[in-house]
Amino acid sequence: MKKILIILALAALIAAYFFFGLGDYLTIEGIKQVAGEVGGYYQRNPVQVIALFFLAYVAVTAASLPGAAVMTLAAGALFGVLVGTIVVSFASTLGATLAFLASRYVLRDSIEARFGERLKTVNQGLERDGAFYLFTIRMIPLFPFFVVNLVMGLTRIRAWTYAWVSQVGMLLGTIVYVNAGTQLAQIDSLAGIASPAVLVSFALLGIAPWFAKAIIAWIKRRKVYAGFDKPKRFDRNLVVIGAGSAGLVSSLIAATVKARVMLVEANKMGGDCLNTGCVPSKALIKSAKVAEQMRRADRYGLEAVEPEVPFGKTIERVMGAIKEIEPHDSVERYEGLGVDVVEGYAKVIDPWTVEIARRDGTTQRLTTRAIVIAAGAEPFIPPIEGLEGSGYLTSDTMWDAFAKMDQAPARVAVLGGGPIGCELSQALARLGSRVTQIEMEDRVLGREDIEVSALAQASLEASGVRVLTGHRAVRVEQGELVADHKGAEVAIPFDTLIVAVGRAARLKGYGLEDIGIDTDKTVVTDEFLATKFPNIYAAGDVAGPFQFTHTASHQAWFASVNALFGQFKRFKADYRVIPAVTFLDPEVARVGINESEAKAQGIDYEVTRYDLDDLDRAIAESETKGFVKVLTPPAKDTILGATIVGAHAGELLAEYVLAMKHKLGLNKILGTIHSYPTMAEANKFAAGEWKKKHKPEGLLKLVEKYHAWRRG
Repeated sequence: MKKILIILALAALIAAYFFFGLGDYLTIEGIKQVAGEVGGYYQRNPVQVIALFFLAYVAVTAASLPGAAVMTLAAGALFGVLVGTIVVSFASTLGATLAFLASRYVLRDSIEARFGERLKTVNQGLERDGAFYLFTIRMIPLFPFFVVNLVMGLTRIRAWTYAWVSQVGMLLGTIVYVNAGTQLAQIDSLAGIASPAVLVSFALLGIAPWFAKAIIAWIKRRKVYAGFDKPKRFDRNLVVIGAGSAGLVSSLIAATVKARVMLVEANKMGGDCLNTGCVPSKALIKSAKVAEQMRRADRYGLEAVEPEVPFGKTIERVMGAIKEIEPHDSVERYEGLGVDVVEGYAKVIDPWTVEIARRDGTTQRLTTRAIVIAAGAEPFIPPIEGLEGSGYLTSDTMWDAFAKMDQAPARVAVLGGGPIGCELSQALARLGSRVTQIEMEDRVLGREDIEVSALAQASLEASGVRVLTGHRAVRVEQGELVADHKGAEVAIPFDTLIVAVGRAARLKGYGLEDIGIDTDKTVVTDEFLATKFPNIYAAGDVAGPFQFTHTASHQAWFASVNALFGQFKRFKADYRVIPAVTFLDPEVARVGINESEAKAQGIDYEVTRYDLDDLDRAIAESETKGFVKVLTPPAKDTILGATIVGAHAGELLAEYVLAMKHKLGLNKILGTIHSYPTMAEANKFAAGEWKKKHKPEGLLKLVEKYHAWRRG
C-alpha cells in the first residue's frame, strides 16, 4: 500500500507539471518574468511567497523534475543571498530526501532481490565511508542530483545521514547559484554561471575532501608512530616472520620484484601444512583408504581381505611424503630464488626494527621498510579438567608419537567434530584403531548443510567410528574422558587422546604486544591486511578469517604487494571465492554459500541437485555416494555456491571455483564439453538439471505445433 501511495503521489506531481505547463516557467526567461511579477507581491506578503516557493521547490526535487537549478536562481532574485540560501538549502534537502525515500520504498527491494550479492559490497563500503563519498558527490554539481537521490535510495545508507550530509554538501553550491540569481537580469542561460572557471572551482571543492582525508590519514600515521624513531636508512625492504604458506609466498613475491627480503623461521620450513598438517594427514588418509578398499574388495568383484597394518611402516611412508616435498620449501631453494633465509626467532622491536635470535646462538638486529607477520596457528587446547596431565596429542604432536608405535593405538578418543577431527577419526579407524569421536554440538561438520553432516556421520560410522554428538567434555581421569550428555556423564576409555577442536593464531612471543599491535583471536588488520602500523602486515592463519593453506597463499600476494608498493596503490584482499575441502571418504567440498548460510543471510535462492548414483563413471567405480548441489538466484544461472560430496569432490570443485571467480553461469558449464566417462561430468549434468527446470515451456509448445504442421 505504501508503494502504491508513493507512486500515485509522484505520478500526480509529474502530471501536474506537464498539464499546467510548469516547465515553461522553469526557464531563465520564465523565472525572469515570474520574478518581475511576484517581486512587489513578495514585499507585501513575504511569508506566503516563501512558503509557496518552498513547497514548489520540494515538489520539483522530490519528483526529480527538471528545473531545480533555475529555481535556485529564482530564490536569489526574489529573496536575496541570505534568505534565498536558507530557503533553498532546506527545500533542496527535504526534496532530495523525499526522492531518496521514494526510491528506497518503491525500488530497493526488487533491486536487492536481483542484485543482492553485488550490492552487499557496495553497502558495506557505504556503511564505512558513505558520508564521506556522498559529501564529495554533493560538492561537485557535475553529478545530476536527481540521479544521486535515486541511486542512493537503493543502498543501505541511513536516511538521517543522507539528509544532513546532503544539506552540508550542497550548501556551497547553493550559495553560488543563489548569489548568481541576484544578478538574474544579466544571466541569459545556465551556461552563464556554468563557465569553465566556475566548474573548475566546483571540481576543486569536490577534490578538497580527498585532500582532507589524506591529511587525516597522515595525522593518524603520525599519531600511531609517535614515540618510535624511524631510521633514515633500511637494511631490508621486507622482513617476513614465518615460513609457512603465507611467509613463503610473501618472500618469493618480494624476491621476484627484486626487493631485498629476509625470511625468518623458528621451526621447520614449510610450516604446519608440510610438516604436521595437510601433507602427512593426506598421506595417512590414502593409506587408510587402501586398507578400506581391501576390506571392501568384494564391491569390485574381488575377494575381500582384512589387511595387515604394520603401523610403523605406514607412518614411515607418511614421513617419506614429507621428505619428498621438503625440497620445494627448503632453505636452499629459497636462497637460490633470492630470499635471505634465517633460522631463528624473530621479535619486532619497533615498526621498523626486527631482532633475530639465530639458531647458531648469535643475535641479529636489522631495520626494514615493511614487515609481514605470517606466524601461522597452533592447536587450540580447551580448558578441561585433567587434560594437561593426560598425555594428550594434537595434530602437531601426534606424528612423532605415531612414529614410535609398531601398531595403531588400540583405543583412540578424538575430541572435536570439525574437518581435522573427522579426517583423523576415519583414517585411524580404517587402520585398525577403535575410535570414539566426541563433539559437543548436535552434529559433525557444523558449518555444512544438515544433510552433508548426516552423510559425513554415516560415513564415519560405516568406517567403524563411534560418533558421540551432543557430548561436552568435562574432565579427563585415569585413562577416561568424561563427557556430559543431556545431564548424564558418559565415560570414554582411551589409550590415545587426540585434541582436534580447532586452531588458534600464534600471537605471543614475537613482540606484537610490546609495540601495541592489536589482536583479537587473530592479528587485527584492515581490508588491505595492514595492522595499526601501515607498514606492518599479516597474512595466513595468524590473520584469519580462514585457516586454509590456499587462503594463506592468496593473502600473501596482497600483504607483500601492499607492503612493497602501498605508497602508490594498495589492493583489498578478495575473499569472494574461497574453496574448502574436508578429505573424508567421500570428500566434502564447497565454495560460496550453502543453504544454511543463504537462509541465515536472507538470500533468495533455488537449489539444483544431481546425485552421483546416476553418473556412469561413479557406477563403474562403485563410488555412487554423494551429490552435486548448486545454489543460484531464482530463475538465474549465476552460481551463489556449490557443495559436492563424493569421490574426488575436491578436484570437481575447481570448475565451480573458476566459474564463480570469472562470473560464468551454469549455462557456460552446460555448454562446455566434458570427457566421457569422468566424474567431472557430474558438474555438466548438474547444470543440465538447472536447464531442465528453466526450459521455455511456451516456446516448446509452439515448436511442437510447428513439427506437427511439418509432418502434414
